Amino acid sequence: MSREKQHAVDWIEANQQRLSEFDIAIWNYAEPAWREYKSARAYVDLLRGEGFDVEEGSGEMPTAFVARWGSGGPVLGAYAEYDAVPGNSQVAEAYPAPRPGLHPWAAGHTDPHSMLGVAGLAGVLGAKAAMEHYNLPGTLVFFGEPAEKVCGSKPIHAAKGYYDGFDAFIAYHPWPRNTVEWLTQFGAYWSCVFSFECKQPETWNDLSLLPDGAGQRLAGRVPGAIDALVTMYTTTKMSRGRSTS
Repeated sequence: MSREKQHAVDWIEANQQRLSEFDIAIWNYAEPAWREYKSARAYVDLLRGEGFDVEEGSGEMPTAFVARWGSGGPVLGAYAEYDAVPGNSQVAEAYPAPRPGLHPWAAGHTDPHSMLGVAGLAGVLGAKAAMEHYNLPGTLVFFGEPAEKVCGSKPIHAAKGYYDGFDAFIAYHPWPRNTVEWLTQFGAYWSCVFSFECKQPETWNDLSLLPDGAGQRLAGRVPGAIDALVTMYTTTKMSRGRSTS
């Protein structure tokens, strides 16, 4: 291991307790998608305390942020996710048990994005410490990405140009092996919106077949768009993980 990498590792080990306590704080907030106000504030305050220039509400998203430190190249990016999952309220036990005072369907970090985000944060702060110590050039950019479970902020950041100009982007996520995936990405474009619209519903019914007096009041009840939505969802759900060939 190079002396620069060793310095980063040493910094992380020296700050292990502080980072662990921060992880527990995010875990306890357990805020669902687009409602991560306390979690985002905690990240913003910590990063500013570490000398980062932080843009709050990046991409017009109240619980997103972009933190920058350094100058010149290479420009390296990383990110934190911190949205909790509804229906996963859980105490730190190996059996189902919602946190005291909360409904079992409340949000929780059993995923846990609380830890994923702090692990990414630790890597960036360790890199910053090594860059400062050895006077290494470069820029670190750390994103706060809310609503990941619903493909929320990353597509918006990408569409608005926040991901332009990077030399490398590091996504931390536990996996059975360490790997670098050059031809894939971390979900920045895994989001789309389907619109189903029933145009001219008044033409769907043969009014001559309706009982006398029914009239046009049934026309607006034709569920064409809903049928299309249900059909798409059902066929997609049933074919997941199966070959279509």
